[in-house]
Amino acid sequence: MSSTQLVWFKRDLRVTDHAPLSHALSQVATHGPVVCLYCIEPALWAQPDAARQHYHFVLECLRDLREQLQRIGLPLYVLHANAIEALGVLHTATAFTTLLSHEETGNAASYARDIAVGQWTQHNRITWLELPQFGVERGLQVRARWAAQWERHMGVLPLLAPTGNWHDPRVSNGLSHLTPAMLRVPSADQLGLSTHEPTHRQRGGRDNALGVLNSFLNERSGSYRGGISSPLSAPTACSRLSPYLTFGCVSMREVVQATRHAAAQAQLPARNRQGLNAMVSRLHWHCHFIQKLETEPAIEWRNMHQGYNGLREADWNDTHFQALTTGQTGWPMVDASVAMLQATGWINFRMRAMLVSVAAYPLWLHWRDVGTWLATQFLDYEPGIHWSQMQMQSGTTGINTTRVYNPVKQAQDHDPQGEFVRRWLPALRQVPDTWLLEPWRMPESVQQNCGVRVGIDIPTPVVDLELATRQAKQRLHTYRAQDHVRAGKASVIKRHASQRAPINGQRSGTPTRQTASRRTAAVSTKQDTFDF
Repeated sequence: MSSTQLVWFKRDLRVTDHAPLSHALSQVATHGPVVCLYCIEPALWAQPDAARQHYHFVLECLRDLREQLQRIGLPLYVLHANAIEALGVLHTATAFTTLLSHEETGNAASYARDIAVGQWTQHNRITWLELPQFGVERGLQVRARWAAQWERHMGVLPLLAPTGNWHDPRVSNGLSHLTPAMLRVPSADQLGLSTHEPTHRQRGGRDNALGVLNSFLNERSGSYRGGISSPLSAPTACSRLSPYLTFGCVSMREVVQATRHAAAQAQLPARNRQGLNAMVSRLHWHCHFIQKLETEPAIEWRNMHQGYNGLREADWNDTHFQALTTGQTGWPMVDASVAMLQATGWINFRMRAMLVSVAAYPLWLHWRDVGTWLATQFLDYEPGIHWSQMQMQSGTTGINTTRVYNPVKQAQDHDPQGEFVRRWLPALRQVPDTWLLEPWRMPESVQQNCGVRVGIDIPTPVVDLELATRQAKQRLHTYRAQDHVRAGKASVIKRHASQRAPINGQRSGTPTRQTASRRTAAVSTKQDTFDF
């Protein structure tokens, strides 16, 4: 068989605004027919941040993607194999000379996988063309130019979904020998994924993504400003697009342009316009945080400011961790948020920040293990955003204001009537309003009257909130005051701080990923309301 082109789908499960697919189809006359591949990679699904809900969401997206490709005559080959094995099999069958994919800023395992793929393509003299998907620039050297680069990327018209019939019988004939085992889609059990899956999580696929986008643009955006902080209003006030962006059912550029177009409509109520403009700002932050991991992959596992090494590492308390992950801390707003998260795969950003803050300060837990647990709980887990936020909320970036969320105050501010707490914590439904947000303070007589016993029916707080928080802040600030920590702050700012200068940066082309810093710069020193 003559040469072919292989389009490798990863976290970009769509055909609209898909640069690798569009480019490959434009080159069929000179480079041969197109083969479409998705790998179910056992090595990636074995990682501790992978979860059953992620896998099932991906399968839903793949079913949708397969239908989109079938409309233009292209089959989607879903192979149960690690990337190098799958590429080797397809190379033998099709002799592809070009591999096309989007750049990916994922976890450490996908980073190592991509390095190995780069070496494999070089060894086999295959051209690997990687194209940007978000407003994240690989090899960016000057952080001051990033914001304008993001605007340039978002300003280009999205690529239309391909049309026509691109079927080529030579492709299916060449791949007829693929073994049934490689083509068989494994179950979540076969991949060793945990049994937990939220019963009310969002469902994957582009059709679902577009439905969510349209409902936000046309209706729900009016509640965005002022509605995204409370866990009562946030489920509908937030856009709820985050999992669809994570797995690429829609492109960032599509969402940005659709949001800006909707905001420009003259008949749009002012409240909706304000919500849409605020949403664009947060889409900018989405890429801004991913850019940090692109710059410095190690922030997934190492303190961004290494002057904070040793702050929490030696003080792990498994009792505290178990209380957090099982929703048994004794603080109603925290435990209700965990209950909602386990049932839906989603909570709003303020509650996410509160969970991390409680873990980092009164419970004094290191961000890495807490972050790994939360990664499995968030359907929209995006490594670039996730690990930066874990460190920011835990105080180890060295450049951000200390963020300590008091769960009692959060309940007073965002659930004053206790509706959220009672919804997710049935044991508290009989507790009087006076004691609902701090039920451990109920007198014995009140406990008897309402039939809720502290320490039996509901947990006693694992630590004294005020004392533990005060001690944690003191420990953090003692570290922060040290000369070497203060001196190291400048280098973190230079590497990661958000800057708004104009940008005329040059791309470095498709790198071979031979350096540890494949990812390049961005961090806010004040951003506190990142949310979808």
